[in-house]
Amino acid sequence: MKKQIIRGIKLTVLLVLAVLLANFHITYNAEGKLYNTIDTIPKNRVGLVLGAGKYVGHSNHVNLYYKYRLEAAFLLYQNKKIEYLLISGDNSTVDYDEPSTFKQDLMQLGVPEDKIILDYAGFRTLDSVVRAKKIFGLNSFTIISQQFHNERAIYLAENNDLNVIAFNAKAIKGRYGLRTKVREYLARTKAIIDVVINKQPKFLGPKIEI
Repeated sequence: MKKQIIRGIKLTVLLVLAVLLANFHITYNAEGKLYNTIDTIPKNRVGLVLGAGKYVGHSNHVNLYYKYRLEAAFLLYQNKKIEYLLISGDNSTVDYDEPSTFKQDLMQLGVPEDKIILDYAGFRTLDSVVRAKKIFGLNSFTIISQQFHNERAIYLAENNDLNVIAFNAKAIKGRYGLRTKVREYLARTKAIIDVVINKQPKFLGPKIEI
């Protein structure tokens, strides 16, 4: 019994170290590729907006991750730092459509419809960045999300031979953002595993040139 407890402790320590190392590696890899201000970010033809649901659960409370990504995307377009917005998100059911919701709100802000392209199969960050290459023919683009998400997206994109930078949407503070940041540690470990095993998107399909 004592030996089993010691083995369990060792395994737990190794797992914690692996998670911490994955987090450090992905953060370190993104250095110099993240931008917080419009003045400093280089221009790119396309901005890839990583999806999020507009509302928190089944409530009427707007999801701040969604709100701030929407604002960041519009800011880049408004300041001519990108020409097109590729919205990649989840549309796995008829009544849940992240890309179309982003499109409607961007158009209300003044972005022309022909400047918005939708990717309905961005179920995961991996799917979004790989489909940007394999479906939409992009080799370089600007990723738009919160910093923690951008760092992971950059890692996945670069390991799929993409040249990317990222614009950080406003961060979420307090308890609201803490749960997401805890989950991010596990997501980063999964991202590294996905790269090692050469994980591919759930769906591909016909090419759509932007």
